[in-house]
Amino acid sequence: MLDHVGFAVSDLARSSAFYDAALAPLGIAELMRVTPEQTEAGGTAIGYGKDGKPFFWIGDNERVGQGTHIAFTAASRAQVDAFHAAALAAGGTDHGAPGIRAHYHPDYYGAFVLDPDGTNIEAVCHRPE
Repeated sequence: MLDHVGFAVSDLARSSAFYDAALAPLGIAELMRVTPEQTEAGGTAIGYGKDGKPFFWIGDNERVGQGTHIAFTAASRAQVDAFHAAALAAGGTDHGAPGIRAHYHPDYYGAFVLDPDGTNIEAVCHRPE
């Protein structure tokens, strides 16, 4: 199952104003803003969602045109670790070792790899240990 998706934008202020307006009728709003100091790639990321769960992200923390991000839901932290190891063994590039990303929430355990084309792929578990 997909956990969330994201992509790069060329003008974060312009894009956030657009998505604020366009998604409001769907009940989707900005729920989280992650600062450059908190992201692996630097830059700012904005998470949109509802019911407390951001599932659609935009940001200036990736290169436009190559900034696609796809996160898959993992049932356990062990699955996140296994994903990371398998992806590296299959030719992926490390883009963030497995670990807690508390700036998202205290139990956010994720790992990031770049696939052979440079797409940022993540596995994430939201459950406590």
